[in-house]
Amino acid sequence: MEQAIQSLPATQAATFKVLGVGMHAVQIPDAIAILESWIQNRDSCRYVAVTGMHGISEAVEDPNFRNMLNSASLLVCDGMPLVWLGRWHGHNMPRRVYGPELMETFCQQTGSRYRHFFYGGAPGVPESLAAEMQRRFGIQVAGTYSPPFRPLTPQEDQEVVAMIEAAQADVLWIGLSTPKQEKWMYQHRDKLTVPAVIGVGAAFDLNSSRLVQAPRWMRENGLEWLFRLAVEPRRLWKRYLVRGPIFVWNVGLELLNVRRFD
Repeated sequence: MEQAIQSLPATQAATFKVLGVGMHAVQIPDAIAILESWIQNRDSCRYVAVTGMHGISEAVEDPNFRNMLNSASLLVCDGMPLVWLGRWHGHNMPRRVYGPELMETFCQQTGSRYRHFFYGGAPGVPESLAAEMQRRFGIQVAGTYSPPFRPLTPQEDQEVVAMIEAAQADVLWIGLSTPKQEKWMYQHRDKLTVPAVIGVGAAFDLNSSRLVQAPRWMRENGLEWLFRLAVEPRRLWKRYLVRGPIFVWNVGLELLNVRRFD
């Protein structure tokens, strides 16, 4: 079941499957090394899907979305349930690849080395996030854009692609939430030359201090969902109270070889 990331065989990153989705058993330092190698090579546009239980649940219901996740050059475990499953499959995974932490750590370690573009979030959020990352870590800001809530027209989409290309970004951060951001990255992977595109969802709001993060002890022990549910019950109740138990049930069926999800 294990395999190396095809685009970067030197990483030797192993995978394990969860409900038909191939997760990469990597940690944040591994992910950063992979991103930097993409930027140095600049031979194509690759995207990273940072996903958890919600993304896997969406993939079970929508085979097209499952293909979008599996098409990512790097698919990392943002949720502790996926980390626990990785450990069950025999991988050394002390922690998850938490989207906000991945962004912060990458910016901290690389500083002004790269040009960053921030796409997503409500009006003012990407600008606030870019300013915060620049203030804290000295990054180069290539551009920001807050898309309208509605789908873009073909002409608007072409203009956005042209804007991103003109910015000559090394890293493109996408904050549209799941499954919108994964669909966006999949649909634009052949239209862009940005070497590293990363979908980090709520990191836009969390790293710009628009939303409060759960305490570290909750994040590290699989209880972040409870904090987020308490903060945003109307938006998240179905995700955690309905889809959560269904996810656990399906994983149980898969682990017991009762049902296959490929």
